[in-house]
Amino acid sequence: MSTVKDGTGRRSAAAPDPDGTGARAAVRPGLLRAGRWSLRYDVRALLVCAALAALTACAMVLAIGTGTYALSPAEVLRTLAGDGPPGAGFVVLDLRLPRALVAALVGFGMGMAGAVFQSLTRNPLGSPDIIGFGNGASAGALVAIILLDAGAAQTALGAVCGGLATAVAVYLLAWKRGVHGYRLVLVGIGASAVLGSATSFLYVRADIGKAAQAASWMVGSLNARDWADVRIAALGLVVLVPVVLVYGRRLTMLEMGDDTAAALGVPPERSRLVLLSAGTGLTAMAVAAAGPIPFVAMAAPQLARRVTRAAGPGVLAAGWTGAFLVAAADLTTQRLTGSALLPVGVVTGVAGGAYLAWLLRGERRGSRL
Repeated sequence: MSTVKDGTGRRSAAAPDPDGTGARAAVRPGLLRAGRWSLRYDVRALLVCAALAALTACAMVLAIGTGTYALSPAEVLRTLAGDGPPGAGFVVLDLRLPRALVAALVGFGMGMAGAVFQSLTRNPLGSPDIIGFGNGASAGALVAIILLDAGAAQTALGAVCGGLATAVAVYLLAWKRGVHGYRLVLVGIGASAVLGSATSFLYVRADIGKAAQAASWMVGSLNARDWADVRIAALGLVVLVPVVLVYGRRLTMLEMGDDTAAALGVPPERSRLVLLSAGTGLTAMAVAAAGPIPFVAMAAPQLARRVTRAAGPGVLAAGWTGAFLVAAADLTTQRLTGSALLPVGVVTGVAGGAYLAWLLRGERRGSRL
């Protein structure tokens, strides 16, 4: 029996390793160790993520069963397993399941992107839909829709190009011996205003049919989502979520300041560039799949921190919170109106505005505003 040091410097017993390979993993609360590798985790945060995933799945099942052709949760699950009522397969698998999956995937991407941007800017208002990155993706997608008459793949490419171009411009304009959070927020708000004017100009240039289509999409809508949109949203998560998770530890160090991060062996600017690129990509792919759904990227990280009580950015918890918020908003739109025609962005906009007012009221009562 040997002893090892944990992160606090205390010694504890390690599991015996008779073959000397270190292949056996020793698990303790908050720490998973396998040979030379170890992974710290927050037990409460993991439980919260599991609960949010379950709630998201429940909201998706209820949303799939809602509509003119109503299905109970049991019938939805049987249909997904291939043993549903007659005619339910087409309704569930071809019409409603893609919409529900897009809602969860887009919400996850927006929540995670919001956590990245708020951590980098050290500002709760530093979400991509406020500092211009979401507007850049929207402008790029609108160029593809209105001027190029593009399909889903070309619209996604336009959103990614618009988001990345905006990110580069904001980063360069905010640079002054490094990029600090308040400058990034201020420059981003200015860029958001400019891009809003560009979007209005695109509406003026468009014919009435494309303008109506673009206006509905700009509110943030899940209407008529199909498997092509699911693939777009899923591709962004598959490629970029591992990058964010790998660099998540660096986010915590960057919150302490560039000097502290550099002293701990983290290159600040290189890490910030990678995280900004990943967050912008997540935002762009989410916008390409469902349009700029408002307030999710801002509210999800804040709610995740309150629930998990974690000090760090909590990117995974923020992602699951965003997935639940959009899935619940989609369910709400269908239950309130009896149809799926109301854009989900209307519900998230109203709920996000109420949440922001509640936060400001709390700050005022605490004499912090």
